[in-house]
Amino acid sequence: MTRKTPVVAEKSASLPAGYAGLHGGIVELLDAARQAVARSVNALMTASYWEIGRRIVEAEQNGKRRAGYGQQLMERLSADLTARFGRGFGPDNLENMRRFFLAYPTAAISETVSRKFDLSQLAQVFTLPWSAYVRLLSVKDDHARQFYGAEALRGGWSVRQLDRQIGSQFYERTALSKDKAAMLVKGSVSRPEDAVTPNDAVKDPYVLEFLDLKDEYSESDLDAALIQRLEDFLLELGEGFTFVGRQRRLRIDQTWYRVDLLFFHRKLRCLVIIDLKLGSLTHADVGQMHMYCNYAKEHWAYPDENPPVGLILFADKGHALARYALDGLPTKVMAANYRTVLPDAELLQKELENARRLLESRGTLSLKDGKP
Repeated sequence: MTRKTPVVAEKSASLPAGYAGLHGGIVELLDAARQAVARSVNALMTASYWEIGRRIVEAEQNGKRRAGYGQQLMERLSADLTARFGRGFGPDNLENMRRFFLAYPTAAISETVSRKFDLSQLAQVFTLPWSAYVRLLSVKDDHARQFYGAEALRGGWSVRQLDRQIGSQFYERTALSKDKAAMLVKGSVSRPEDAVTPNDAVKDPYVLEFLDLKDEYSESDLDAALIQRLEDFLLELGEGFTFVGRQRRLRIDQTWYRVDLLFFHRKLRCLVIIDLKLGSLTHADVGQMHMYCNYAKEHWAYPDENPPVGLILFADKGHALARYALDGLPTKVMAANYRTVLPDAELLQKELENARRLLESRGTLSLKDGKP
């Protein structure tokens, strides 16, 4: 199929001289609007969650849980709210709301706002996004939590920057430094990986859960088509693969991840996690897959199943690579058994190379629904 030239490109010569400025200004406007929407939703969501936490604590007689009573309350409340409002009200998130109120109690909130429960005024109190407060709640030391919250506000840190600073023990390093002012200045400098785009802010998983919106993953046509082809190929092998899910989401600590494909292998009696990378192999990719396997073993696998295994596929241009993550299995014997049953890595590499070459020759923009 011949790839068509976009209509925009054909008409570019007839555009007015000021088009670049017009386009750039509209992009800035829409980016700012999306950021404002995300901030507004986050503020109202955070205020609502603080108030939910307050009401839970009061129902527990000011947080004094009786044995079994607190757990029963949370489980029943979670089930009822989920039935009424959808996702976002699991026991873990309700516990975060409870802890959020206890960490930021009424004393720190205007008495007028608390007494009248003015949601719009209460929203003005919490100036960080909910995901930032969730990350702050993981900091056990009160002084450290207050430090990170204050610096995030002062420096305009994104949630990614906050997570990085907490992970690098910025509070402890600053406390031990002889030049604390210089440390604070250095810590306020963001890195490229800290940036959160307007699209990221709007599609924050917490925001999508709060609004009960579908969590759709935006990916390139090539990426989608390769995943679809790999799914079909593995099922066509007839080696016991059973499809479980696509773009399965998981949360480790306070970070969200996705796995491209999830299968169950009937002969091995284990989950097979498949992740596609449109790039080259890095050590971080292998470590991340082991992290996925550990999560799947704890949260997705049944007690009588064998440990999950990971398959990483790298579709770098001109070169494909397939690698199984078997190092995390309990024994070398089990790893060897997995290797004899699972499809040969070279076969998968060849299929990946052929699929990419075919899709690119057709033109990925002509693909519909990600299917070749």
